[in-house]
Amino acid sequence: MNNPLARLEQQLALVYELDKLKGVLRQTKIACANLRQENSAEHSWQVAVMALLLAEHANEAVDISRVVKMLLIHDVVEIDAGDVIVYDEAAQAEQAIKEQAAAKRLFAMLPSEQGSELLQLWHEFEAAESAEAKFAKAMDRFLPMWLNYHQQGGSWQAHGIRASQVASMKKRIEPGCQVLSDKVDVIIETALENGWLKP
Repeated sequence: MNNPLARLEQQLALVYELDKLKGVLRQTKIACANLRQENSAEHSWQVAVMALLLAEHANEAVDISRVVKMLLIHDVVEIDAGDVIVYDEAAQAEQAIKEQAAAKRLFAMLPSEQGSELLQLWHEFEAAESAEAKFAKAMDRFLPMWLNYHQQGGSWQAHGIRASQVASMKKRIEPGCQVLSDKVDVIIETALENGWLKP
């Protein structure tokens, strides 16, 4: 596209569309007051900052700018698809189909080369095969767990989540960050001792 004003309008259209992410509520509550659920925009910001802080703990050297980009866009698809709890496997399969369609629609709003770049980055995150995607996926899976732990079970208790379900998240954390995978064991042990998770 040779027209810079038309290009700007496309970019600003997506910026406006992204505001809808603030209205997508997640199961995890905000830690500061435990009064309301966090939204997907808040999660994306917090997990991106977390990755910046913990990059030294990645299993492999990572390009942290790529990781942060992935984390800032990974949940944009929830504008159309909404959010489902990670422990609901049946809902997760249906969610994947919705998210694919959402990614195509949303990133197509941008100038073609920019939209293609972000769509490819989103697919890379979903595939979790590169060092950056594995680390980003580890951050994304660990953060809600960490918040639930600090809220005496939070959404775990609300949904009757079992320790084995939380432990199953290790397979998504371990490939990117062994240190956090090890921390999951401590979290589960403490949560079981305190009755925050079902055995």
